[in-house]
Amino acid sequence: MRLSIWPGAGQRYDDILEVARHAEATGWDGVYVADHFMPNAGPGRDPDGPTLECGTLVAALGAAVPRVRIGTLVYGNTYRHPAVLANMAVTADHVTGGRFTLGVGAGWQVNEHEQYGIELPPVQQRLDRFVEALEVLHGLLRRPSTTFSGEYYRLTGAVCNPKPVQDPLPILVGGGGERRMLGIVARYADIWNTWGRPDVIAHKSAVLDEFCAKQGRDPRAIARTAQALVVADGPLPDVHFPVIGGSPGALGETLAEYRAGGLDEFIVPDGLLGRGAERLKAMDAILAVGRGV
Repeated sequence: MRLSIWPGAGQRYDDILEVARHAEATGWDGVYVADHFMPNAGPGRDPDGPTLECGTLVAALGAAVPRVRIGTLVYGNTYRHPAVLANMAVTADHVTGGRFTLGVGAGWQVNEHEQYGIELPPVQQRLDRFVEALEVLHGLLRRPSTTFSGEYYRLTGAVCNPKPVQDPLPILVGGGGERRMLGIVARYADIWNTWGRPDVIAHKSAVLDEFCAKQGRDPRAIARTAQALVVADGPLPDVHFPVIGGSPGALGETLAEYRAGGLDEFIVPDGLLGRGAERLKAMDAILAVGRGV
């Protein structure tokens, strides 16, 4: 099972770069960053806090950090036309020498849409639009030219050159909705990602398999990735997101459950790992446990 790190974009670039370089030097498999323009509004959060932009950040990390894969969790579809995103993805893939993973999602965070005047449609319309965007991305990244006439996007003989270094450049789709999103994953994704503890991931992965069977797609064609907050050693906080660990033994048991359930990659957000030397020490401890599973 691959292990990757997810440094939060609400910190200085130097601190993110330190995490990425340490991951590369010590044997982690990948580095991911999120795509937001501000922290999500909510209790205990500063909605005016700093946030670095994802597209620029992955290109910078890709140029500065060798070996590890660089990916997005995930580009929000509402923020950028998919043709623009396709060109961004190709550029990132060339900057990294073929190490980029294009993670995309339908978009969801309310406050950034409100502040920037970006439309956030109702869920059904948002998913309809996301499906069209995936059609556009597949066309531009994998075919010589693309003509597409949808309700939200229209392309005429559109080209995206050069093509990615990778053939194909992997498209990760983030989301766990069992009514429709996992069906979208089954149709379009090379990689699937969502939050959850092992039991949740195993259940949703089984639902994804069912969608694959309905669409005639081999479920083994879709890699499975997930994340939860991690405490390397200490009490688990009472937080909204799933959290695992607390001790090396407990962390190892949970990572083994993920692996037994067929997870291909576990991604560690750095939100509970501290900062500076404390964070690097926690990363080393997590990696040691994970490699022993």
